[in-house]
Amino acid sequence: MPRINVDEVKPGMTTSKPVSNENGIIIIKENTELTDSIIDRLKKMGIEYIFVKAEKRFSKSKEDMLNEVEKRFNRMSNKPIMDKIKRIVREHIEELYDRNR
Repeated sequence: MPRINVDEVKPGMTTSKPVSNENGIIIIKENTELTDSIIDRLKKMGIEYIFVKAEKRFSKSKEDMLNEVEKRFNRMSNKPIMDKIKRIVREHIEELYDRNR
């Protein structure tokens, strides 16, 4: 949950913590999707920083990652413990990608 300057906030981002004014009053709840009007309101109120949910982006496709796992474990295919580790790594990658669709 990165803390970012309100000037860097973009519509579609989601708050990861409530946003409070200078008096400690919550003005935006946690898990609020930010819009242009909300961002403008934050700026007018003098709010400098807010916490937003980190965007989850993968640098490679799921298929590329699974192919890379196969390639890395290819030399050790005759070792049962390595087969088990490979299966666990594959399952983990699949879960990560499926969860973040």
